[in-house]
Amino acid sequence: MFTINNRSVLRALSRAEILKRFGDALRGHRQRAGLSQEKLAAKAGIDRTYVGGAERGERNVALVNIVRLAEALDISAAELLDPIGKEG
Repeated sequence: MFTINNRSVLRALSRAEILKRFGDALRGHRQRAGLSQEKLAAKAGIDRTYVGGAERGERNVALVNIVRLAEALDISAAELLDPIGKEG
C-alpha cells in the first residue's frame, strides 16, 4: 500500500525520477495484465499516446487519469503509486 512513511526517500527524488518510477510501475502492471498500450488506453478512456508518454516518464499524469488507469488494470490507485515511495 502507498504510504508516506518514507518521506526522506520522496523528498530526495527528482521530478524525473518520480515520473520514471510511475511509468515503470504502469508498464509492469499493464504487461502483467496482458494489455497493449492501445487496449489499456481504450479501457481507461484516454489516448494511447498518453499511456506511452506516461510509461516513458514524459507525462505528469493527472490524479483523475491515475484512477482511470488503475481501474482499467483492476488494481487500486494506491497499488499503482506504491513503487514511487520505495527505496532503490
